[in-house]
Amino acid sequence: MIRVLVADDEHLIREALVALLELTDDIEVVGQAASGDEALTLGLRLAPDVAVLDLQMPGLSGTEVAAELAERLPGCVCVIVTSHGLPGHLKHALAGGVRGFVPKTVTGARLAEVIRTVHSGARYVDPGLAADAIAAGDSPLTPREADVLQAAEGGAPVEEIAVRVHLSSGTVRNYLSSAIGKLHAATRHEAVRIARERGWI
Repeated sequence: MIRVLVADDEHLIREALVALLELTDDIEVVGQAASGDEALTLGLRLAPDVAVLDLQMPGLSGTEVAAELAERLPGCVCVIVTSHGLPGHLKHALAGGVRGFVPKTVTGARLAEVIRTVHSGARYVDPGLAADAIAAGDSPLTPREADVLQAAEGGAPVEEIAVRVHLSSGTVRNYLSSAIGKLHAATRHEAVRIARERGWI
């Protein structure tokens, strides 16, 4: 029997996933969580074989929970189920030790197959998401440029961004200028949009 933890902040989605998985003979849902923090706490307490995690949840994200579980509970493998399958998200998740990455459009039977696949030691990435990630390439942004660009989302003035990221205003301007150039954007607002669409911030 494969013991599974399911985490999703959307109650209806979480219940649907649990109901679909409970139709199988070899999968048992041992816990449910509505946030990343709750998923990590339950995961460490219940020690499931597989954690099925939503990508974006209150508190810790699915990839952050997966990274923590990979380090603290190596016997548990993680699958991300998401409606935000952006290339950058996929690469970040795989780098953090996630073994499966599928869209929320996946059928219950397919998700059960993915759980069996990752539990056996293999990896599964939805072919469509994998193709998009390959086509998008790697992020050209440095971690600091990505931080500054993310802080610029919503149109905050340079001085406010500088306070948020603990840099001088001049350094923030340099990072923004560099990011705009690398993304071939006309403005920082366009740069934020491009980076967000590709999952780079």
